[in-house]
Amino acid sequence: MVSIKRPPPGGYTQTSATKKTSGIAIYRYTAAAIGLTWSTSRALTLGLGLLTILSGALPALVAWIGAQIVDEVLAATRLYPTQGFAVSHHALVLVSLEAAAVAIMSASQRGLTTCQSLLRAQLGQRVNEMILEKALTLDLAQFEDSEFYDKLARARREASSRPLSLVMRSFTLIQSIISLTSYGLILVRFSAWTVAVLALAALPAFIAETKFSGDAFRLFRWRAPETRMQAYLEAMLAREDHAKEVKLYDLGPLFLERYKSIFVKLYHSDRNLTIRRDVWGFLLGLIATATLYVAYAWIAVSAIAARITLGQMTMYLMLFRQGQSALSTGLTAIGGLYEDNLYLSNLYEYLEQPVRKAQGTATQGPDPAAGIRFEAVSFTYPGATKPAIEQLSLSIRPGETLALVGENGSGKTTLIKLLTGLYAPTEGEVSFEGLNLTLWDPAALRARIGVIFQDFAHYQLLAGENVGAGDVTRFEDRQRWSEAATKGLADTFIKELPSGYDTQLGKWFQDGRELSGGQWQKVALSRAFMRSKADVLVLDEPTAAMDAAAEAEIFEHVRGHTQDRMTILISHRFSTVRMADHIAVLEHGRIIEEGNHEQLMQRNGRYAHLFSLQARGYR
Repeated sequence: MVSIKRPPPGGYTQTSATKKTSGIAIYRYTAAAIGLTWSTSRALTLGLGLLTILSGALPALVAWIGAQIVDEVLAATRLYPTQGFAVSHHALVLVSLEAAAVAIMSASQRGLTTCQSLLRAQLGQRVNEMILEKALTLDLAQFEDSEFYDKLARARREASSRPLSLVMRSFTLIQSIISLTSYGLILVRFSAWTVAVLALAALPAFIAETKFSGDAFRLFRWRAPETRMQAYLEAMLAREDHAKEVKLYDLGPLFLERYKSIFVKLYHSDRNLTIRRDVWGFLLGLIATATLYVAYAWIAVSAIAARITLGQMTMYLMLFRQGQSALSTGLTAIGGLYEDNLYLSNLYEYLEQPVRKAQGTATQGPDPAAGIRFEAVSFTYPGATKPAIEQLSLSIRPGETLALVGENGSGKTTLIKLLTGLYAPTEGEVSFEGLNLTLWDPAALRARIGVIFQDFAHYQLLAGENVGAGDVTRFEDRQRWSEAATKGLADTFIKELPSGYDTQLGKWFQDGRELSGGQWQKVALSRAFMRSKADVLVLDEPTAAMDAAAEAEIFEHVRGHTQDRMTILISHRFSTVRMADHIAVLEHGRIIEEGNHEQLMQRNGRYAHLFSLQARGYR
């Protein structure tokens, strides 16, 4: 079972993010959300504003016209038949005006709903784009950090809907203020105390709701790791790339049980908060209900005492009820703004993640013959206590093939990540063509390097696009697909697929075809050959899923197409490694032996021992 640190008894620990968003500063994201909405669609935002003002002002007008109608009807009954027709005609005009006002109010509400729906779609897409655009700027190290993944999960879960919610609550607050102002101007004619009572009655429920909103947010932040684990278990049970092992090892019931237990744990916290929130909301809401009926009695007694007319009584009762509703809506909007700002802080906490800006602008080095050099390079992964690479020095020149040998975890793949600029060395220097990698333009550097990682991607795209992914500038270049696939020995079997290079690969989409492990590796190799201008070809276990004959064919083919390039090979198969010009044996991030195959065998060291062990298996 995944172990998650619980909050201390009696409450939740306040994180730095919740501290930053406490007090008055909690509303600092409101302006940002409104600005984001405005930049997403000015027309819809302007429409929301105008319709909000209209919706806020019309209810008071309808109530006032209603009061006039009642008084006109009463006057007509008293004056009929002498002047009743004229008065009743006036009443009919007022009815027509009220009908028009109600129709306009209904249209404005419909308009608000329409604007909200359209903005919800556009704003949700805009925020998701912002999240993904930010992801493109982050370092690989950040993606390998669990704390960062918690931030990303929190940002993606609710932040896409919160900006619109925050904007709508802002407009709701404005609408409530307009309504309350219009109600107050009329109610104050009856008594200024009604306005004061109206305001005070809603405060207890507002304070409680704001308090529980903060509790819900802290609970949301605290349980992010568990919700990620639940999503991961769901993917393990429902995705085809895990289905074989899950079924073979009968892991399904175990994973499902863990999935259920996480839900029970989360539900328990949600249930307790929901019950407390609703019970307190009901009890404090009774105060507002009691206040409403006290005001009813006051207004009714005033009408009986003839201090106000029957029409005015009807109007005041309606205005007090609507005023209480508008005040409650306004205070709820303020509480909602507080809650939305809390959740929106997740989005901006993620968007404000520091980005390591590339300083380099070089597109070529001063000495192409210098090749690649690692000089006293050390690297420690974030959060690790031991270096993955330590004081490593190594070089490779154009036309040479370098093989890296060592047990898993010896630092081979880390070295490649340093070469491609995915990580920066903790100490030492990596140079290409006589120029430190930090001085290179990242895009120019990566364009010069073709890489197949051991865990290369199986893109759920067309076969040709899977090859074209190796060079985004020629992603849809069909001729280049064919050339690269020919070099990577994938052209033959791709042409035999139902639609050739237009065949959908993978099983996620309709008519998708799954490839064998060896075929996928040939596609990945072809992807590396898409970079026709690459001076460096890196092959990280490129033939692990191939048989010996296919492996030999691949490397003979690669050698024929990389005579003027630098090739770095990582492999556990010594039949392949022995063909390299230079071999480096790594152990715990250090080079313990290096030389060609014959030299290393003569030394009878670690390499010779490993080679003999593997050769013994073929005897």
